[in-house]
Amino acid sequence: MTFLEIKNISKKFGDTIVLNDLSIKIEKGDFFSFLGPSGCGKTTLLRIIAGLESSDAGQIILDGIDITNLPPQKRNTGIVFQNYALFPHMTVFENIAYGLKIKKKPSTEINKQVEDVLEKVHLINKKDQNISLLSGGEQQRVSLARAIVIQPQLILFDEPLSNLDYSLRIEARNEIKRLQNEIGITSIYVTHDQSEALSLSDKIAVLQSGIAAQIGTSKEIYFKPANKFVAEFVGHYNFFDKENAEELFKYAVKNTEITAVLPEHLSIHKTTERSNVIIKDVLFAGSFVEYILAYKETVFRVISTTSDHTFAVGENVVVSTTRENIQTII
Repeated sequence: MTFLEIKNISKKFGDTIVLNDLSIKIEKGDFFSFLGPSGCGKTTLLRIIAGLESSDAGQIILDGIDITNLPPQKRNTGIVFQNYALFPHMTVFENIAYGLKIKKKPSTEINKQVEDVLEKVHLINKKDQNISLLSGGEQQRVSLARAIVIQPQLILFDEPLSNLDYSLRIEARNEIKRLQNEIGITSIYVTHDQSEALSLSDKIAVLQSGIAAQIGTSKEIYFKPANKFVAEFVGHYNFFDKENAEELFKYAVKNTEITAVLPEHLSIHKTTERSNVIIKDVLFAGSFVEYILAYKETVFRVISTTSDHTFAVGENVVVSTTRENIQTII
């Protein structure tokens, strides 16, 4: 059942088309991500859903009600901003309680709801601390708690992890998913980070210049990209023309096809014969090794999870893959 319908939304800034007749349907309880590069329209779309930006055309329908022209405070949505937007002069408790006070909830109800959400985000022991004394990860959890405590129908995440370092980002990502599963609230997550979208989402819309290039599950988006843009942006696929693909992989390829293969679906082999495939660089990344290879004028990548670092820069090698791992991209 469709819970949120984004219906034929268009938006221009000056002569620039940011959103172009975009339609997306989101099911109740889903964790749905808008994924794309800078300028694709994902943040503008989120702001239109929140009521912080108006569209030039189209409708936003939430649980059967047209909210297109409602002000933000009447949309029953919670927002977790990129910069947290917390009040530095207030305590953790006061920041989380702020929205409930605006709604003029009784103090006993405010205390109970804030205490409950503090338990959920594991900050009950920090409730009387000033925001300025918290770490970035803790501030992110306060921002999340403040959005949840008002019990919205929909929660919106505007790149909430971009200000955290790598380890905190992984921790916060897991916390967001845990809370979303526990509470079951429909969530929309804006990000340019492919790994975040793939790991968090039930569904993803990959946005390209104001349109949805593909909508699907994480596995559909990653393993069955709809076009070259999705393949390149999400999976970082390697692309080969017909001649090179047939020479490298020994499979017949149609003239109209672009051959695409994921870096992790390619294997490197040593050879005693002269090969035109040369290792140009080796990048050790701990749990995997990334090899940059060149074949004629084509540069491509191979990712190996082996810990045995057996290939060297300048070495001639052979690459292979299975027919099933070769994608044909429009």
